[in-house]
Parts: sequence; C-alpha cells; structure tokens
Amino acid sequence: MNSRERVVALFAGMKPDYIPVFSGYGNITVHGLKKYGWKFAEIHTDPVKMAKMANSTYELFGYECSVAPFDMAVEAEVLGSKANFYAHQDGILYPTIVQHVSEKVTELEIKVPADIAGAKRVPVVTEALGMMKKAVGDEVMIGSWVLGPYTLAGQLVDIADLAKSAFKRTELVNQILEQLTDYLIKLIAIYRQAGAEYITVREMGAGPDILSPRMFKVLIQPHLQRLFASIESPKVLHICGDTNAIVELMNECGADVLSLEKKNDITETRRKLGNDVLIFGDIDPYGVLVQGSVADVDKAVKEAFDAGVNALWPGCDIWPDVPAENMKAMMDSARKYGKL
Repeated sequence: MNSRERVVALFAGMKPDYIPVFSGYGNITVHGLKKYGWKFAEIHTDPVKMAKMANSTYELFGYECSVAPFDMAVEAEVLGSKANFYAHQDGILYPTIVQHVSEKVTELEIKVPADIAGAKRVPVVTEALGMMKKAVGDEVMIGSWVLGPYTLAGQLVDIADLAKSAFKRTELVNQILEQLTDYLIKLIAIYRQAGAEYITVREMGAGPDILSPRMFKVLIQPHLQRLFASIESPKVLHICGDTNAIVELMNECGADVLSLEKKNDITETRRKLGNDVLIFGDIDPYGVLVQGSVADVDKAVKEAFDAGVNALWPGCDIWPDVPAENMKAMMDSARKYGKL
C-alpha cells in the first residue's frame, strides 16, 4: 500500500498494512520553508505557497497527508474579526485575531456573507486544496479542518466573556452556536468540493479544562451532533486536554474518528469505548517531537501503538521548528512498530 491507500483503508474500516502517520491539522515545518526560501508569513495568504508547503512535509519526510489551512483565523475573518499576519516579522508567528467582531456576547451579531466561497481567505484555501490534490492526490489523502462552533465563537468575542456567558446566558450562547454551526456546514462543503477528502473539527476550546462535562453535554454536544450529521465522511473530532471525562460524550457526536492528545489516557479510553471506535493520537507535538531526542520519539511512538491508537497523530499542530531527525525518527519508528 502507498500512503493514500493506507489511510483510505483505515477510514473505510479495513486493515491497512501499517498504522499510518498523519494528521488533520497543520504539519508544516521550517524545513519546507527552507526548501522554498519563503518566510512563514507568506504562506497563509498565497494559494501556491500554501499548497506547496502543505505538500512539503510528505515530500520531505513521508508524512502521510497534505493538509490546509495552517492557522485558526480563516473562519473568523469571514465573519468580521481582523487578523494580524505579522508580515514584517521573521520567525514562526501564526496569524492571530487582533480585533473581535464584538467584545461582549450580548453585542455579537453573526453576519455570514452570501458568498462564503469568495470571502476573505476562503479562496486561498480552496485554490490550495485543488493544487494539493493535483500534485500529490494520488499519493496521499488531502485534509482540511475548521474550528468547532464554540471555539470559533471564541475568535469572534472576548473568550472570558464567552465562558462567563456560557453559564449565565446559556440560551443566548446556544443561539450563537446554532448560527455558527450553519456557517461551518456550508464552509466544510466548500472545502470538500475544492478537494478536501477528510475534515477535522477542532473544538479545542470546549474541553473539560474549560467547560464541565455537564455543560459540554448541554451546550456543545447538540451542535457537534448536528454538524457531523450534516457533513460527509471521513470526519474527525478533536478536543484538546484531558478528555477522559467527556470521551463517551465525544463518541456520541457522530464523528467517524476521535482525535486525542497526550493528556488523554488512551488505554482508559479504549476500555470505555471498546475496540471498534477509531482513535487517532497521541504523540506530543512539542514536548516530544520538538524538545525530545530521537530515543524519546521512538519511545512515544511505541507507547501510542501499545495504547491502541489506529493512527499516529500529533495531539496538535506540529510546531514548525521540529528537528528533521525527529520527523524521520517518527516515521521510522512507526514502520518498526506499526505493521498490522
């Protein structure tokens, strides 16, 4: 099997030859930037550069996917938040929201443009997805991702006011999440049509470190259930943090796959959910891949496989400064331990 066939088989519920190593979110590296001689700020606004950088991690290291976009501001920009791309800065500075649509939930008005496909940076992402598919689509699957409704709301208003309002003005927040879910369903359809073959929904702002399991069930789960019921497979749900307290609720949201990070006890999650649920995780993308040694990477890969992951996914975006030897070690260790 090649990398594409391996991942296709996994998503289809079949047994690949090896446990694949890929992700549903950013995995670009400084080694790709060096290959093309580009600054980090350039790759978020140019579809050619976005596509080439998305493909570069597969081309350089055999990482088994190509994924765009790379930053968390795309969806919020469409709705009126303003981002800083740090165009005049060197180094790794991701675009961030510097001006919200509103600072208060009570004053937030969701205005979705009639032409989402033509709004702000959506055309950059869709053009890039098409180029990615044309260049490497026979070799790897093409992925894309969006923020979950609650996490996206945190890009539109002050996050502290959103958290407070989730408890004090639950119905108002519920109405906002309803509108954002409608918007995300449309945006995902646009990405899929452009070439994305699997979608990850990153609801990282709604984990147990922020909202209680009861609040997750009442406020977050219904919108995720409607979102996943409205989009095509393959579809992945990712939530950061120690998600053991909500992993069963996550599994009820309708995703085909749960993406979990190192703080989740995957052995315990397997006990709760059984062997039929696809679980992707759980190598630490910074503490191990960036800061660790080759031996640390090898150990982390083996531990993830021993815990029962179906695919080796970093728990978040790979930090671009990852040493080349650690990327190579991750791929080599996966082949050493991951034959099925």
